[in-house]
Amino acid sequence: MPARALGASLGISDLFIKDESENPTWSHKDRFSTVAVSMARLLGAQVVATASSGNAGASLAAYAARARLKCVVVTFAGTTGAMLAQAEKYGATVLPLLDKSQRWPLLDTCAKEFGWFVTSPFRAPVIGSHPLGIEGYKTIAYELVEQMNGKALDWCVLPVCYGDALAGVWQGFEDLRLRGVIERSPRLVAAEVHGSLARALAEGTDLVAEMPAAFDTLAVSIGTTRSTFQAVNALRASGGAAVPVSNQGLIELQEELARREGILAELASVTPFAAIAMLRRQAIIKDGQSVVAVVTGSGLKDLDRVVRNEHRQAVFHSQDEALAHLRDGEVV
Repeated sequence: MPARALGASLGISDLFIKDESENPTWSHKDRFSTVAVSMARLLGAQVVATASSGNAGASLAAYAARARLKCVVVTFAGTTGAMLAQAEKYGATVLPLLDKSQRWPLLDTCAKEFGWFVTSPFRAPVIGSHPLGIEGYKTIAYELVEQMNGKALDWCVLPVCYGDALAGVWQGFEDLRLRGVIERSPRLVAAEVHGSLARALAEGTDLVAEMPAAFDTLAVSIGTTRSTFQAVNALRASGGAAVPVSNQGLIELQEELARREGILAELASVTPFAAIAMLRRQAIIKDGQSVVAVVTGSGLKDLDRVVRNEHRQAVFHSQDEALAHLRDGEVV
């Protein structure tokens, strides 16, 4: 969808939004889960499992429920309650671990001993999620090309953790380019948190180094301190960029997106707009270029991080009191 109001605010005359919060569990992870669970069932697995900060677990749990498979979500202390509650409502077993790095060896052990089909990570240390599931993300690119009605895209910006969606979207665009559907693929941008991709690109290396966590990010869904080669590869192949995004102004940008375009996005999903603003200020994104931001999840996922008691609405005891409030405010 065109985002003219927010685009004007960011200095982008040709801004579009791909809103993945309209998927069944309100995030882009559904594209991955539908393929991964289908493969698990085809292979005869009885249990699917994932390490997740929230969205992947909620999505996998929903598709597992539909496929009549058991689901285990291994997470960590401090992730958003709404996403974990969502996974539990779908019937998943949720296991929070104090040390998030222990999720991977636990899943590896369970895969070997119990025959679980582990969707993410595919290996530890993390190289990305199951490659068959990543194929599902190609459909984001397919839909974007279809929805743009032949208009070429210059930039595609996504929030990035381990780069599954980034890699899948790049493969999707390249599929279409190689088949002659589009003349060129857009340049990709990774909105990240701690800067491991930006460093790898700057140093020209394939090795993605662990970065110090200088702050506790509000964008918990992409809060990794080290991304993956698949993400670097997609960025480099597309001539793209990686932009570290801090907490500063993130909630305000979330509110601006909601008020200007009617989309309430998860905080991680707001980071592409912060990255776009940065690249526009640096004149890397040129005037008149077309840019699409992929909103990967609904803001209902992490409202517990942005709504505090002091923000809750007052209760009016009468019509007169409510009218007085309206007259004193900006509505009338």
